[in-house]
Parts: sequence; C-alpha cells; structure tokens
Amino acid sequence: MSEAAAEPGAYGEPPAAADDTPIRPEPLGVTVAPTGNADVDAAIGRLADADEMPTQSHIEVYEDVHSGLRDALAALDENRS
Repeated sequence: MSEAAAEPGAYGEPPAAADDTPIRPEPLGVTVAPTGNADVDAAIGRLADADEMPTQSHIEVYEDVHSGLRDALAALDENRS
C-alpha cells in the first residue's frame, strides 16, 4: 500500500482537521455584476448553487448554466433575424 493511500482524505473522503472534523470547502464569495439580460443573469446566478453542493455535484450546475447561456445566445440570434 502506498503512503498516499493511507493519508487522511484518501479514497474520496474529505481530509480531517486536528479534531477529526471534516474540512469542507468554503464558498468563494465571487460577485457578478448584472449583465442586463435576464436569461444570462439567471444562468450565471445558478452558479451560486454550486457553493452549497459537494464538488462531485458541480458538473450538474455547470452543465445547466452552459445550457442556459447557449439558449440565451440562440435567442439573441433569433431576434436579429
């Protein structure tokens, strides 16, 4: 067995502090200025949901945001026609 596998936090468990409580990631607290486009603002606002989710669940949020931004871009193209 390698030493890395024996370290706290190995095998996908969060590392523990000195008192054995799990260390959890802290929200970054990034603020985003409104864009003026309600669809874009809603999609970007969804990113804040990732702060409350475990890291492995972030992909769901990112995919949802990406989809919302693509839809907003498509709507802009449709309005130009």
